[in-house]
Amino acid sequence: MAESESKPEASLKDQGNEFFKAGNYLKAAAIYTQAIKKDPSNPTLYSNRAAAFLNLVKLQKALIDAETTISLNPSWDKGYFRKGCVLEAMERFDDALDAFRIAAQHNPQSTEVSRKIKRLTQLSKEKKRSEEVDNLRSNIDLAKYLDGFKSELAQKHVNEEYWKNIFSFVVETMETAVRSWHQTSNVDARVYFLLDKEKTDTKKYAPVVNVDKAFESPHTHGDCVSFLRQYAVDSFSRAACLIVPKNAISYPQVWKGQGPRKWKHGQSDGFFVELESPFIRKEWFIPSSSEKGQILCRASVIVLNMFKLVQTMLGRKALLNTLEVTYPGNARFLRCT
Repeated sequence: MAESESKPEASLKDQGNEFFKAGNYLKAAAIYTQAIKKDPSNPTLYSNRAAAFLNLVKLQKALIDAETTISLNPSWDKGYFRKGCVLEAMERFDDALDAFRIAAQHNPQSTEVSRKIKRLTQLSKEKKRSEEVDNLRSNIDLAKYLDGFKSELAQKHVNEEYWKNIFSFVVETMETAVRSWHQTSNVDARVYFLLDKEKTDTKKYAPVVNVDKAFESPHTHGDCVSFLRQYAVDSFSRAACLIVPKNAISYPQVWKGQGPRKWKHGQSDGFFVELESPFIRKEWFIPSSSEKGQILCRASVIVLNMFKLVQTMLGRKALLNTLEVTYPGNARFLRCT
């Protein structure tokens, strides 16, 4: 009797298999469902329906059937294999690997399972790296990489409010440039000015000046420096910060001829940052690379380089103006460095 009762279920399973082979996964799933109603404890039927649901991209239903297959026959590798395939489609690569490894324990000879494990191991590594890149691109925090610069500012500036303003100014300028680089693989050559809140005529003087032509030749370079010095004086600037992409510099290419000991970035793309204030002048290069098809600035490897892209941007008069604001009445006794 048991044999005669199993024939309809076997027939339904065979029908489902035929539809599956023909690529009619919806019909196959429907036939497997009919068979399951007649034989609800048959793990093969759930396994087959899981495969049909997977091809229909009904992943949650496929996962439920795969787990039911495992619960009905925990020692059968097919249930774990089905589960691994579904989890792979969900891009849950680590969980999929766990399922395939259990399948391999129950069927060590399966070359299909071995291929899955090899493939998923690589996909898992790639996904983790991609997530790391996304995290680095979205969570830009340069302040923690500038502790040395911050300490130097604190030592050189008696006025705490002033040096903190400069530090915030530099961090904000750098982070703006990094975001632009991540979005467009480029930054505009610009000088950002830290203007005096009380003295600067903000209707006349903007905090940003484009200098895209400044690095084309010695002539345009010199003209730009003269303009910046006058602009700094007229706008009562307290500090200036230059941002310029390496690929925009025809003159001066300060990194050439330095050798690998002084210039450690080879042909790396990226951009320079140059700060000038009355008490301190700093130059950085922020390199970029392509990671998983995305442009990434590695903030953790910001390197201080003693290469001056421009002559003094503020000029002596602008520096004295700033010193007078910072130390009223004592500017003439202070030396600009």
